[in-house]
Amino acid sequence: MRAIRWAAGVGLLLLVGCSPAGESAHGIGGIVIKPAIPKPDFVLTDTRGQPFDFRARTRGKIALLFFGYTHCPDVCPMHMANIAEARRRLSPAAAREVEVVFVTTDSARDSLSRMRHWLDGFDSSFVGLTGSLKRVNAILAQPRMLPQAVQEPDGKGGYVVGHSAVVLAFTRDDSAHIVYPFGVDRSSWVADLPRLVQLGPPRATP
Repeated sequence: MRAIRWAAGVGLLLLVGCSPAGESAHGIGGIVIKPAIPKPDFVLTDTRGQPFDFRARTRGKIALLFFGYTHCPDVCPMHMANIAEARRRLSPAAAREVEVVFVTTDSARDSLSRMRHWLDGFDSSFVGLTGSLKRVNAILAQPRMLPQAVQEPDGKGGYVVGHSAVVLAFTRDDSAHIVYPFGVDRSSWVADLPRLVQLGPPRATP
C-alpha cells in the first residue's frame, strides 16, 4: 500500500514538474514546483454538516490541503502530526493565518463524527471535509492529482484506500508553489511553516 501512495505522490510531481527544494533561495524544506498549482475551487461538507467553500474560506491565508482517510495506518497520521506540531510552535496570531484542510478519500467509513474525533487528536482547528467519490475525484483532477483507489476488502471487511501522499501548500496568492510528499520530516515542517506565513511565494529554480 505504501507503494501506491508513493506512486500517487510522484505522479503529481511528474505532472507539474519540480526542482529540489534545496535549490530554493528561501531554504524551504518541501519541494518547490513549477508551474505553481492554482487553488482548486470546490465546496464540500465540513464536520459540522455545513458547506465549506475551500477557495473563499482560505483566501488570503496559508492553506495546507491533504487528501487522506482516518483508517490510514501511516501516511495520514504522520502528516497531520507533523503539521500540528509545527502549528503549535507558531504564535497565536501566526497560527490563525494557517488553515489545514483534510478531505477524506473514504467517505463510506469516515463519518463526520469520526473524522472530527480523529482530527481533534491532532489539532481541533483542522478542517475535515467529505463528499461523494465522484466529487472528490473531480477535485483531485483540478491540481492533476491521481484519483483515489479503493482496494478490495479483506476477509474481515477492512480495506485500504490508495491516495496521494502529498500535502499542497497554498500561499496568499492562492497558488501552491510548494508540495510536501510523505517523508518530509517534522523538523522541516517546523522550520517551513513560519516561513510560509511570513514570506511571499518562492520561485522554483528553472
